[in-house]
Amino acid sequence: MRRLRSAKIVSTLGPSSDTEMVIRSLFETGVDIFRLNFSHGTHEEHKNRIDMIRNLERDYNHPVGIIADLQGPKIRVSKFKNNKILLVEGSKFILDSEKNILGDSSRVSISNPEIYPSLNIGTELLLDDGKLKLIVKKKSDNKLETIVLVGGYLSNNKGLNIPNAELPMSALTEKDLADIKFISTMEIDWVALSFVQRPQDIVEARQLIGDRVGILTKLEKPLAIKYLKEIITLSDAIMVARGDLGVEAPPEDVPGLQKKIIQSARIEGQPVIVATQMLESMVSSPTPTRAEASDVATAVFDGADAVMLSAETATGDYPIETVAIMNRIIMSVENDDHYKSMQNVEFDRTHVTDADAITVAAKQVAHTIDASAIVTFTKTGSTTLRAARERPDVPILGLTPDLRIARQMLLLWGVHPAQTSYFEDFPDVVESAIKVARQSEFANKGDSLVITAGVPFGTPGATNVLRIVKVT
Repeated sequence: MRRLRSAKIVSTLGPSSDTEMVIRSLFETGVDIFRLNFSHGTHEEHKNRIDMIRNLERDYNHPVGIIADLQGPKIRVSKFKNNKILLVEGSKFILDSEKNILGDSSRVSISNPEIYPSLNIGTELLLDDGKLKLIVKKKSDNKLETIVLVGGYLSNNKGLNIPNAELPMSALTEKDLADIKFISTMEIDWVALSFVQRPQDIVEARQLIGDRVGILTKLEKPLAIKYLKEIITLSDAIMVARGDLGVEAPPEDVPGLQKKIIQSARIEGQPVIVATQMLESMVSSPTPTRAEASDVATAVFDGADAVMLSAETATGDYPIETVAIMNRIIMSVENDDHYKSMQNVEFDRTHVTDADAITVAAKQVAHTIDASAIVTFTKTGSTTLRAARERPDVPILGLTPDLRIARQMLLLWGVHPAQTSYFEDFPDVVESAIKVARQSEFANKGDSLVITAGVPFGTPGATNVLRIVKVT
Protein backbone atom coordinates (compact mmCIF):
# COMPACT_ATOMS: atom_id res chain seq x y z
CA MET A 1 0.00 0.00 0.00
CA ARG A 2 2.74 2.45 -0.90
CA ARG A 3 1.46 6.02 -1.24
CA LEU A 4 3.01 8.14 -3.97
CA ARG A 5 2.67 11.36 -1.97
CA SER A 6 3.95 12.88 1.27
CA ALA A 7 0.92 14.76 2.69
CA LYS A 8 -1.65 12.47 4.29
CA ILE A 9 -5.44 12.18 3.97
CA VAL A 10 -7.76 12.01 7.00
CA SER A 11 -11.33 10.85 6.37
CA THR A 12 -14.31 11.16 8.72
CA LEU A 13 -16.60 8.14 8.98
CA GLY A 14 -20.37 8.45 9.19
CA PRO A 15 -23.61 7.19 7.62
CA SER A 16 -22.14 7.39 4.09
CA SER A 17 -19.07 5.35 5.03
CA ASP A 18 -20.31 2.95 7.64
CA THR A 19 -19.75 -0.37 5.93
CA GLU A 20 -16.67 -2.54 5.65
CA MET A 21 -16.80 -2.32 1.86
CA VAL A 22 -16.78 1.51 1.82
CA ILE A 23 -14.08 1.75 4.49
CA ARG A 24 -11.87 -0.60 2.49
CA SER A 25 -12.49 1.41 -0.67
CA LEU A 26 -11.60 4.64 1.13
CA PHE A 27 -8.33 3.10 2.34
CA GLU A 28 -7.45 1.69 -1.07
CA THR A 29 -8.21 5.04 -2.70
CA GLY A 30 -5.89 6.94 -0.39
CA VAL A 31 -7.11 7.41 3.20
CA ASP A 32 -4.30 7.11 5.75
CA ILE A 33 -6.19 7.94 8.95
CA PHE A 34 -9.87 7.64 9.88
CA ARG A 35 -11.63 10.16 12.13
CA LEU A 36 -14.49 9.19 14.42
CA ASN A 37 -16.62 12.21 15.35
CA PHE A 38 -17.82 11.74 18.93
CA SER A 39 -20.29 14.61 18.53
CA HIS A 40 -22.42 11.98 16.79
CA GLY A 41 -23.05 8.28 17.25
CA THR A 42 -23.05 5.84 20.17
CA HIS A 43 -20.12 3.98 21.66
CA GLU A 44 -21.42 0.79 20.06
CA GLU A 45 -21.45 2.44 16.62
CA HIS A 46 -17.90 3.73 17.11
CA LYS A 47 -16.74 0.30 18.29
CA ASN A 48 -18.12 -1.29 15.11
CA ARG A 49 -16.16 1.24 13.02
CA ILE A 50 -12.99 0.60 15.02
CA ASP A 51 -13.37 -3.16 14.56
CA MET A 52 -13.79 -2.76 10.80
CA ILE A 53 -10.68 -0.56 10.58
CA ARG A 54 -8.57 -2.99 12.61
CA ASN A 55 -9.76 -5.91 10.47
CA LEU A 56 -8.71 -3.92 7.42
CA GLU A 57 -5.32 -3.27 9.01
CA ARG A 58 -4.73 -6.97 9.61
CA ASP A 59 -5.83 -7.94 6.11
CA TYR A 60 -3.41 -5.50 4.47
CA ASN A 61 -0.65 -5.91 7.09
CA HIS A 62 -0.30 -2.13 7.06
CA PRO A 63 -0.86 0.36 9.94
CA VAL A 64 -4.07 2.41 9.83
CA GLY A 65 -4.58 5.42 12.12
CA ILE A 66 -7.71 6.36 14.07
CA ILE A 67 -8.59 9.76 15.55
CA ALA A 68 -11.31 10.06 18.20
CA ASP A 69 -12.59 13.64 17.97
CA LEU A 70 -14.23 14.76 21.23
CA GLN A 71 -17.27 17.01 21.11
CA GLY A 72 -15.89 19.48 23.66
CA PRO A 73 -17.76 22.34 25.35
CA LYS A 74 -19.77 23.61 22.40
CA ILE A 75 -22.23 26.17 23.76
CA ARG A 76 -25.73 25.75 22.36
CA VAL A 77 -29.15 27.30 22.82
CA SER A 78 -31.82 24.93 24.09
CA LYS A 79 -35.08 24.03 22.35
CA PHE A 80 -38.00 26.27 21.35
CA LYS A 81 -41.74 25.74 21.71
CA ASN A 82 -42.24 25.61 17.95
CA ASN A 83 -38.71 24.34 17.14
CA LYS A 84 -37.60 27.71 15.78
CA ILE A 85 -38.13 31.46 16.22
CA LEU A 86 -37.54 34.62 14.19
CA LEU A 87 -35.13 37.14 15.73
CA VAL A 88 -35.91 40.65 14.51
CA GLU A 89 -33.12 43.20 14.19
CA GLY A 90 -33.30 45.76 17.01
CA SER A 91 -35.47 43.59 19.28
CA LYS A 92 -34.59 42.50 22.82
CA PHE A 93 -33.66 38.84 23.40
CA ILE A 94 -32.79 37.25 26.75
CA LEU A 95 -30.45 34.35 27.43
CA ASP A 96 -31.21 32.87 30.85
CA SER A 97 -30.83 29.74 33.00
CA GLU A 98 -34.39 28.39 32.81
CA LYS A 99 -33.50 25.01 31.30
CA ASN A 100 -36.88 23.41 32.06
CA ILE A 101 -38.81 26.00 30.04
CA LEU A 102 -38.89 25.89 26.24
CA GLY A 103 -37.65 29.03 24.51
CA ASP A 104 -39.71 31.57 22.56
CA SER A 105 -39.16 34.78 20.60
CA SER A 106 -38.24 36.67 23.77
CA ARG A 107 -35.89 34.25 25.60
CA VAL A 108 -34.07 30.91 25.66
CA SER A 109 -31.62 29.13 27.95
CA ILE A 110 -28.17 27.92 26.91
CA SER A 111 -26.14 24.81 27.71
CA ASN A 112 -23.48 26.62 29.77
CA PRO A 113 -25.02 29.45 31.83
CA GLU A 114 -21.89 29.59 34.01
CA ILE A 115 -20.33 31.83 31.33
CA TYR A 116 -22.70 34.76 32.05
CA PRO A 117 -20.61 36.46 34.79
CA SER A 118 -17.46 36.46 32.61
CA LEU A 119 -19.07 38.40 29.74
CA ASN A 120 -19.02 42.18 29.53
CA ILE A 121 -21.52 44.79 28.40
CA GLY A 122 -20.93 45.27 24.69
CA THR A 123 -19.79 41.69 24.07
CA GLU A 124 -21.01 40.38 20.71
CA LEU A 125 -22.55 36.89 20.54
CA LEU A 126 -22.79 34.85 17.34
CA LEU A 127 -25.51 32.26 16.74
CA ASP A 128 -25.83 29.46 14.18
CA ASP A 129 -22.28 29.62 12.78
CA GLY A 130 -22.30 33.41 12.76
CA LYS A 131 -25.49 33.88 10.77
CA LEU A 132 -27.12 35.85 13.63
CA LYS A 133 -25.53 38.39 15.96
CA LEU A 134 -26.49 39.76 19.39
CA ILE A 135 -24.87 42.36 21.66
CA VAL A 136 -24.97 42.24 25.48
CA LYS A 137 -26.74 45.27 27.00
CA LYS A 138 -27.35 44.09 30.60
CA LYS A 139 -26.12 41.11 32.58
CA SER A 140 -26.40 39.27 35.88
CA ASP A 141 -25.00 35.98 37.16
CA ASN A 142 -27.85 34.02 35.59
CA LYS A 143 -29.10 36.12 32.69
CA LEU A 144 -27.99 38.21 29.72
CA GLU A 145 -30.17 40.86 28.12
CA THR A 146 -29.18 41.37 24.49
CA ILE A 147 -30.19 43.36 21.42
CA VAL A 148 -30.39 41.64 18.03
CA LEU A 149 -27.85 43.17 15.61
CA VAL A 150 -28.36 40.67 12.77
CA GLY A 151 -31.67 38.82 12.74
CA GLY A 152 -33.03 35.67 11.17
CA TYR A 153 -34.46 32.29 12.06
CA LEU A 154 -32.97 30.43 15.04
CA SER A 155 -33.82 26.77 15.59
CA ASN A 156 -33.24 24.19 18.33
CA ASN A 157 -29.73 23.47 19.67
CA LYS A 158 -27.86 25.89 17.40
CA GLY A 159 -24.35 26.87 18.45
CA LEU A 160 -23.37 30.03 20.31
CA ASN A 161 -19.91 31.53 19.73
CA ILE A 162 -18.32 34.32 21.75
CA PRO A 163 -15.27 35.71 19.94
CA ASN A 164 -12.33 37.03 21.98
CA ALA A 165 -13.72 35.90 25.34
CA GLU A 166 -11.86 33.45 27.57
CA LEU A 167 -14.63 31.48 29.24
CA PRO A 168 -14.63 29.73 32.64
CA MET A 169 -15.15 26.30 31.08
CA SER A 170 -13.08 23.15 30.97
CA ALA A 171 -12.20 21.78 27.53
CA LEU A 172 -13.64 18.46 28.72
CA THR A 173 -17.35 18.02 29.42
CA GLU A 174 -19.02 15.15 31.27
CA LYS A 175 -19.72 13.57 27.89
CA ASP A 176 -16.05 13.93 26.94
CA LEU A 177 -14.98 12.22 30.18
CA ALA A 178 -17.30 9.28 29.43
CA ASP A 179 -15.96 9.14 25.88
CA ILE A 180 -12.34 9.15 27.12
CA LYS A 181 -13.14 6.23 29.40
CA PHE A 182 -14.51 4.33 26.40
CA ILE A 183 -11.58 5.36 24.19
CA SER A 184 -9.11 4.02 26.77
CA THR A 185 -10.49 0.51 26.12
CA MET A 186 -10.17 0.79 22.33
CA GLU A 187 -7.24 0.77 19.89
CA ILE A 188 -7.34 4.52 19.27
CA ASP A 189 -4.22 6.46 18.23
CA TRP A 190 -5.22 10.11 18.66
CA VAL A 191 -7.69 12.03 20.81
CA ALA A 192 -8.69 15.41 19.34
CA LEU A 193 -9.50 18.13 21.88
CA SER A 194 -12.18 20.61 20.81
CA PHE A 195 -12.49 24.30 21.74
CA VAL A 196 -9.15 24.53 23.54
CA GLN A 197 -8.76 28.01 25.03
CA ARG A 198 -5.51 27.84 27.01
CA PRO A 199 -2.48 25.56 27.68
CA GLN A 200 -4.03 24.36 30.94
CA ASP A 201 -6.77 22.62 28.92
CA ILE A 202 -4.15 20.32 27.39
CA VAL A 203 -2.46 19.69 30.75
CA GLU A 204 -5.84 18.65 32.17
CA ALA A 205 -6.47 16.29 29.27
CA ARG A 206 -2.98 14.78 29.51
CA GLN A 207 -3.57 13.89 33.15
CA LEU A 208 -6.64 11.90 32.11
CA ILE A 209 -5.42 10.44 28.82
CA GLY A 210 -1.76 9.79 29.64
CA ASP A 211 0.83 9.08 26.96
CA ARG A 212 -0.69 5.98 25.37
CA VAL A 213 -2.77 8.07 22.97
CA GLY A 214 -1.51 11.18 21.15
CA ILE A 215 -3.21 14.50 21.93
CA LEU A 216 -4.34 16.37 18.82
CA THR A 217 -5.29 19.94 19.73
CA LYS A 218 -7.88 21.63 17.52
CA LEU A 219 -7.33 25.36 17.12
CA GLU A 220 -10.79 26.81 16.55
CA LYS A 221 -10.81 29.77 18.94
CA PRO A 222 -8.77 32.85 17.89
CA LEU A 223 -8.09 33.54 21.56
CA ALA A 224 -5.97 30.36 21.72
CA ILE A 225 -3.56 31.82 19.15
CA LYS A 226 -1.99 34.05 21.79
CA TYR A 227 -0.84 30.83 23.52
CA LEU A 228 0.13 29.21 20.22
CA LYS A 229 3.71 28.19 21.05
CA GLU A 230 2.77 26.77 24.47
CA ILE A 231 -0.18 24.86 23.01
CA ILE A 232 1.94 23.36 20.24
CA THR A 233 4.64 22.34 22.72
CA LEU A 234 2.15 20.61 25.02
CA SER A 235 0.36 18.83 22.15
CA ASP A 236 1.43 15.87 20.02
CA ALA A 237 -0.23 17.31 16.89
CA ILE A 238 -2.30 20.34 15.85
CA MET A 239 -5.44 20.78 13.75
CA VAL A 240 -6.39 24.02 12.00
CA ALA A 241 -10.14 23.58 12.60
CA ARG A 242 -11.44 26.22 10.24
CA GLY A 243 -15.14 25.66 11.00
CA ASP A 244 -15.50 27.46 14.31
CA LEU A 245 -12.27 29.39 13.69
CA GLY A 246 -14.00 30.91 10.67
CA VAL A 247 -17.01 31.82 12.79
CA GLU A 248 -15.14 33.55 15.60
CA ALA A 249 -12.48 35.19 13.42
CA PRO A 250 -13.26 37.41 10.42
CA PRO A 251 -13.19 35.33 7.21
CA GLU A 252 -10.36 37.43 5.82
CA ASP A 253 -8.16 36.51 8.82
CA VAL A 254 -8.49 32.72 8.50
CA PRO A 255 -5.99 32.19 5.63
CA GLY A 256 -3.32 34.11 7.54
CA LEU A 257 -4.05 32.20 10.74
CA GLN A 258 -3.79 28.93 8.82
CA LYS A 259 -0.33 29.84 7.53
CA LYS A 260 0.81 31.07 10.95
CA ILE A 261 -0.30 27.85 12.68
CA ILE A 262 1.30 25.60 10.07
CA GLN A 263 4.59 27.49 10.18
CA SER A 264 4.64 27.54 14.00
CA ALA A 265 3.95 23.80 14.15
CA ARG A 266 6.76 23.09 11.67
CA ILE A 267 9.22 25.18 13.70
CA GLU A 268 8.33 23.20 16.83
CA GLY A 269 8.41 19.93 14.88
CA GLN A 270 4.76 18.97 15.42
CA PRO A 271 2.48 17.56 12.69
CA VAL A 272 -0.46 19.71 11.63
CA ILE A 273 -3.78 18.91 9.91
CA VAL A 274 -5.84 21.42 7.91
CA ALA A 275 -9.55 20.68 8.19
CA THR A 276 -13.13 21.73 7.39
CA GLN A 277 -14.95 22.43 4.12
CA MET A 278 -11.99 21.43 1.95
CA LEU A 279 -14.15 19.84 -0.76
CA GLU A 280 -17.52 20.78 0.70
CA SER A 281 -19.44 20.88 -2.59
CA MET A 282 -18.66 17.18 -3.08
CA VAL A 283 -21.17 16.37 -0.36
CA SER A 284 -23.69 16.51 -3.20
CA SER A 285 -21.58 16.85 -6.37
CA PRO A 286 -19.18 14.36 -8.02
CA THR A 287 -16.65 17.14 -8.70
CA PRO A 288 -15.31 20.01 -6.56
CA THR A 289 -15.28 23.68 -7.41
CA ARG A 290 -12.01 25.09 -8.72
CA ALA A 291 -11.80 27.24 -5.59
CA GLU A 292 -11.99 24.12 -3.38
CA ALA A 293 -9.27 22.38 -5.36
CA SER A 294 -7.15 25.49 -4.90
CA ASP A 295 -7.90 25.48 -1.17
CA VAL A 296 -6.62 21.91 -0.75
CA ALA A 297 -3.57 22.76 -2.85
CA THR A 298 -2.84 25.84 -0.73
CA ALA A 299 -2.81 23.76 2.47
CA VAL A 300 -0.35 21.36 0.86
CA PHE A 301 1.81 24.21 -0.48
CA ASP A 302 1.81 25.71 3.05
CA GLY A 303 3.39 22.49 4.34
CA ALA A 304 0.51 20.76 6.13
CA ASP A 305 1.22 17.17 7.15
CA ALA A 306 -2.37 16.17 6.41
CA VAL A 307 -5.65 17.45 4.99
CA MET A 308 -8.99 16.28 6.33
CA LEU A 309 -12.42 15.46 4.91
CA SER A 310 -15.47 15.83 7.17
CA ALA A 311 -19.02 15.81 5.82
CA GLU A 312 -17.65 14.92 2.38
CA THR A 313 -16.99 11.32 3.47
CA ALA A 314 -19.22 11.12 6.56
CA THR A 315 -22.56 12.10 5.04
CA GLY A 316 -21.80 12.94 1.41
CA ASP A 317 -23.01 11.20 -1.73
CA TYR A 318 -19.51 10.69 -3.19
CA PRO A 319 -17.07 9.64 -0.43
CA ILE A 320 -14.78 7.51 -2.63
CA GLU A 321 -14.68 10.07 -5.44
CA THR A 322 -13.84 12.80 -2.92
CA VAL A 323 -10.81 10.91 -1.61
CA ALA A 324 -9.67 10.13 -5.16
CA ILE A 325 -9.76 13.81 -6.13
CA MET A 326 -8.00 14.92 -2.94
CA ASN A 327 -5.31 12.33 -3.63
CA ARG A 328 -4.86 13.67 -7.17
CA ILE A 329 -4.65 17.28 -5.98
CA ILE A 330 -1.94 16.44 -3.43
CA MET A 331 0.11 14.49 -5.96
CA SER A 332 -0.17 17.30 -8.49
CA VAL A 333 1.05 19.87 -5.95
CA GLU A 334 3.94 17.71 -4.77
CA ASN A 335 5.16 17.29 -8.35
CA ASP A 336 5.26 21.05 -8.80
CA ASP A 337 8.71 22.67 -8.74
CA HIS A 338 7.37 25.60 -6.70
CA TYR A 339 6.19 23.20 -3.99
CA LYS A 340 9.62 21.60 -3.70
CA SER A 341 11.31 24.96 -3.28
CA MET A 342 8.78 26.03 -0.62
CA GLN A 343 9.38 22.91 1.47
CA ASN A 344 13.12 23.62 1.52
CA VAL A 345 12.68 26.97 3.26
CA GLU A 346 14.78 27.08 6.43
CA PHE A 347 13.09 28.04 9.69
CA ASP A 348 14.86 29.52 12.69
CA ARG A 349 15.21 26.77 15.25
CA THR A 350 14.60 27.57 18.89
CA HIS A 351 16.77 24.71 20.12
CA VAL A 352 19.23 22.61 18.10
CA THR A 353 20.49 19.24 19.32
CA ASP A 354 22.98 16.67 18.09
CA ALA A 355 19.99 14.59 16.95
CA ASP A 356 18.75 17.51 14.84
CA ALA A 357 22.17 17.82 13.22
CA ILE A 358 22.20 14.11 12.30
CA THR A 359 18.73 14.43 10.78
CA VAL A 360 19.63 17.52 8.73
CA ALA A 361 22.72 15.66 7.50
CA ALA A 362 20.60 12.65 6.52
CA LYS A 363 18.47 14.87 4.27
CA GLN A 364 21.54 16.38 2.64
CA VAL A 365 23.27 13.02 2.17
CA ALA A 366 20.13 11.44 0.68
CA HIS A 367 19.91 14.27 -1.85
CA THR A 368 23.63 14.16 -2.71
CA ILE A 369 23.80 10.41 -3.36
CA ASP A 370 20.30 10.21 -4.86
CA ALA A 371 19.16 7.72 -2.23
CA SER A 372 15.87 5.89 -2.67
CA ALA A 373 14.72 6.57 0.90
CA ILE A 374 15.69 7.68 4.38
CA VAL A 375 15.09 4.89 6.91
CA THR A 376 14.58 5.74 10.58
CA PHE A 377 14.52 3.25 13.43
CA THR A 378 12.58 4.55 16.41
CA LYS A 379 10.95 3.32 19.58
CA THR A 380 9.05 6.49 20.50
CA GLY A 381 8.68 8.12 17.09
CA SER A 382 11.01 11.07 17.84
CA THR A 383 13.68 10.08 15.30
CA THR A 384 11.09 9.82 12.55
CA LEU A 385 9.39 13.06 13.63
CA ARG A 386 12.69 14.88 13.18
CA ALA A 387 13.12 13.41 9.70
CA ALA A 388 9.62 14.50 8.66
CA ARG A 389 10.22 18.04 9.92
CA GLU A 390 13.16 18.42 7.51
CA ARG A 391 10.94 17.68 4.47
CA PRO A 392 13.50 15.56 2.55
CA ASP A 393 12.99 14.99 -1.18
CA VAL A 394 12.91 11.20 -0.72
CA PRO A 395 10.40 9.02 1.17
CA ILE A 396 10.91 8.26 4.87
CA LEU A 397 10.53 4.66 6.05
CA GLY A 398 9.71 4.69 9.76
CA LEU A 399 10.61 1.36 11.38
CA THR A 400 9.39 0.73 14.92
CA PRO A 401 8.72 -2.31 17.11
CA ASP A 402 5.60 -0.61 18.52
CA LEU A 403 2.43 -0.88 16.40
CA ARG A 404 0.92 2.03 18.33
CA ILE A 405 3.83 4.28 17.28
CA ALA A 406 3.61 3.02 13.69
CA ARG A 407 -0.04 4.07 13.57
CA GLN A 408 0.72 7.51 15.02
CA MET A 409 3.55 8.05 12.52
CA LEU A 410 1.00 7.82 9.70
CA LEU A 411 0.16 11.46 10.44
CA LEU A 412 3.73 12.60 9.70
CA TRP A 413 4.56 14.14 6.34
CA GLY A 414 6.37 11.76 4.01
CA VAL A 415 6.51 8.87 6.50
CA HIS A 416 5.63 5.30 5.54
CA PRO A 417 5.59 3.36 8.83
CA ALA A 418 6.28 -0.34 9.31
CA GLN A 419 6.25 -2.49 12.44
CA THR A 420 9.43 -4.54 12.88
CA SER A 421 11.12 -6.54 15.60
CA TYR A 422 13.00 -4.82 18.40
CA PHE A 423 16.70 -4.81 17.55
CA GLU A 424 19.72 -4.94 19.85
CA ASP A 425 22.39 -4.50 17.15
CA PHE A 426 22.72 -1.96 14.36
CA PRO A 427 23.46 -4.62 11.69
CA ASP A 428 19.98 -6.03 12.38
CA VAL A 429 18.52 -2.58 11.70
CA VAL A 430 20.35 -2.45 8.38
CA GLU A 431 19.09 -5.89 7.40
CA SER A 432 15.51 -4.98 8.29
CA ALA A 433 15.74 -1.62 6.50
CA ILE A 434 16.81 -3.31 3.27
CA LYS A 435 14.10 -5.96 3.59
CA VAL A 436 11.27 -3.46 4.23
CA ALA A 437 12.49 -1.07 1.50
CA ARG A 438 12.42 -3.86 -1.08
CA GLN A 439 9.12 -5.38 0.05
CA SER A 440 7.44 -1.96 0.11
CA GLU A 441 8.82 -1.11 -3.35
CA PHE A 442 10.85 1.85 -2.13
CA ALA A 443 14.17 0.46 -3.36
CA ASN A 444 15.63 -2.12 -5.72
CA LYS A 445 18.90 -3.98 -5.75
CA GLY A 446 21.82 -1.55 -6.07
CA ASP A 447 19.89 1.46 -4.69
CA SER A 448 21.18 3.43 -1.70
CA LEU A 449 19.43 3.98 1.63
CA VAL A 450 20.30 6.49 4.34
CA ILE A 451 19.63 5.06 7.81
CA THR A 452 19.34 7.02 11.09
CA ALA A 453 18.86 5.62 14.58
CA GLY A 454 19.76 6.18 18.21
CA VAL A 455 22.36 3.95 19.83
CA PRO A 456 22.07 2.49 22.41
CA PHE A 457 18.56 1.51 21.32
CA GLY A 458 15.63 2.45 23.54
CA THR A 459 16.88 5.94 24.46
CA PRO A 460 14.19 8.45 23.37
CA GLY A 461 15.48 11.30 21.22
CA ALA A 462 19.03 9.96 20.98
CA THR A 463 19.41 9.98 17.19
CA ASN A 464 23.20 9.73 16.82
CA VAL A 465 23.95 7.34 13.91
CA LEU A 466 23.84 7.93 10.16
CA ARG A 467 24.71 5.09 7.80
CA ILE A 468 24.63 4.72 4.00
CA VAL A 469 23.87 1.21 2.78
CA LYS A 470 23.45 -0.47 -0.61
CA VAL A 471 20.37 -2.60 -1.20
CA THR A 472 21.42 -6.19 -1.95
